[in-house]
Amino acid sequence: MERMKKLLLSASLLVPFAALAGPPEHFTLAASWAPPSKAGANGTVAVVFTPRGTDVHINENPPPRLKLDPEQKILVDKQPPAPTRIEPYDPDKVRYIDLALPVTFPVALAPDAPKGPHSVKATVIYFYCSKAQGWCRRGSTDVDIAVTAR
Repeated sequence: MERMKKLLLSASLLVPFAALAGPPEHFTLAASWAPPSKAGANGTVAVVFTPRGTDVHINENPPPRLKLDPEQKILVDKQPPAPTRIEPYDPDKVRYIDLALPVTFPVALAPDAPKGPHSVKATVIYFYCSKAQGWCRRGSTDVDIAVTAR
């Protein structure tokens, strides 16, 4: 009986942690750095979204955002400011991003970035929907970006 009480207590302690685990991921993401094509131009971070199911889509509006780790000193964000107001969602008029193409984010090398290879941490924030199931969610996925500063 005492062993059963301990098992029940252990199981009840795990429930809150399982609840914090969050929803299953609907996408895998891969990020890559493309240096500027000419001196003084911005480079880009290209993110490829791979859906884990056929019924989920990345919303075009609000657009995905790249949030660079504030501790890194390699890349500088060159994205336009995020919209301050998001239009109400109309499920009949929503437009989705073509996931056959990568989503690109403008960035620049920091002027004082040390030369050589680096790993830059970032988070991609996006909104996605399942029209068939009738829901939309905010997603965020951490990515590592391999950058070579020259």
